[in-house]
Amino acid sequence: MRVGILGGGPWGMALAKAARRARSSTILCSRRHNDHALKGITITTELAKLATARLIVLAVPSDKARTLARELGGYLDGGHIVVHGIRGLSGDELSTISDIIREETPARRVGALGGPVQADELDEGRPSAIVVGSAFADVTKAVTSALSGRWLQVHTTNDLRGLEWASALVGCLSIGLGYVQARQDVSPGLLAVLISRAVDEAANIAVAAGAKHDTLYGLGGYGDLLASMALPNRPEVILGRKLANGKSLEQAREAARQRIEAIELVPRITSFAQQAGVVPSVFEGLTRILTGQADPEETVRALFS
Repeated sequence: MRVGILGGGPWGMALAKAARRARSSTILCSRRHNDHALKGITITTELAKLATARLIVLAVPSDKARTLARELGGYLDGGHIVVHGIRGLSGDELSTISDIIREETPARRVGALGGPVQADELDEGRPSAIVVGSAFADVTKAVTSALSGRWLQVHTTNDLRGLEWASALVGCLSIGLGYVQARQDVSPGLLAVLISRAVDEAANIAVAAGAKHDTLYGLGGYGDLLASMALPNRPEVILGRKLANGKSLEQAREAARQRIEAIELVPRITSFAQQAGVVPSVFEGLTRILTGQADPEETVRALFS
């Protein structure tokens, strides 16, 4: 299968390498590239050339998704399969990226990537798992064929909305995980309480947004958050850890070295939950952390209360 990846950041490059390992013919559309690292991958800056692939994966920041989808849409038709690997929701209305793809392109067979896989382990070919969500069986089949390999398992779900919300929510919760892990007085038991409460809250929020409850307890939700515990280099975890150590939000951003969708998402999701009648205790704590209103000891106590 011919696979096109839009986005040359760490995540886009990692997906391109995974597709190459799976013996897929791979095109990477990016303004930045490294010919040595991407040996065997066709590199282009032209959307028309990217559209020669039947399966296209968007790997760009959420704030760029609509503009790029609109530009790409001029080169697509109903025969294309378009999925995204964007851990975010767009705008104050919290639109899913799959909704944006449907609005801005002719593609109707759409999907999303999620789960515990991280860019660095995918880049290096270390064992991991990824989830693809779509209402269309041919979408999940195409992604499985394009990416699965000896060290990458591809799992599937038909709850596309649930997987997209799970990915966004877990990205937010990973900031809190890093914040709490930076505290020397937090025991494994208290950490377990936080994770359990956080996933329960996230599930209630996702259900209010139209997701299936069980999706948040699967690999795309709970599994993704559990993986964060063992990923000290995950950008959201780094951000939380730096904030707990007294760094400003700007300093923490610089330390993370990647765009973190969750920074803008946390207050929006908190507001959405409140309006939907869900008590967002954990997300309110995350909001205080990001706005510099949190005392570390009081915040940890509140998260566990």
